[in-house]
Amino acid sequence: MTPERTCTTMTQIVLPQFTNNHGTVFGGQIAAWADICAAISAQRFARTGVVTVSIDELHFLKPVHQGMVLELNSMVNRAWGSSMEVGVRIEAEHPVTGRRVHCCSAYLSFVSLDAEGHPAKLPELDTSQDPEFSRRADEAQARRDHRLKMREMRRSQR
Repeated sequence: MTPERTCTTMTQIVLPQFTNNHGTVFGGQIAAWADICAAISAQRFARTGVVTVSIDELHFLKPVHQGMVLELNSMVNRAWGSSMEVGVRIEAEHPVTGRRVHCCSAYLSFVSLDAEGHPAKLPELDTSQDPEFSRRADEAQARRDHRLKMREMRRSQR
């Protein structure tokens, strides 16, 4: 399977219940929407149940105000034995002007689960067809290497 077959697009409008006292969307709300969007991509790839293992990076680049429309786009970047990384790019659109800005990016890790809830082997992800897919896969590997190194450091400090 190629990464493009895992693409998911989700659209949300920023309603008052999603905003703080500054009139901007709660970061936790964006994180929740990113998790849902990424989980759909992960499940499309795995064709099994999936669970979020980590949100490695979540970068808020621009404020998102009440009334704006958010478009979340996700895709599996790389897959290993039973785990995978999904990238999410979020853009905010002004409803009157149509102006769009990249407001947030996130990288999430998921594990594929079998019917008993144990890690399940993932299919191959073919990133060789497009240089952009290959670049994303290489960057995902670097993030994974860092994540595993940090996990090992935390274990050794116990």
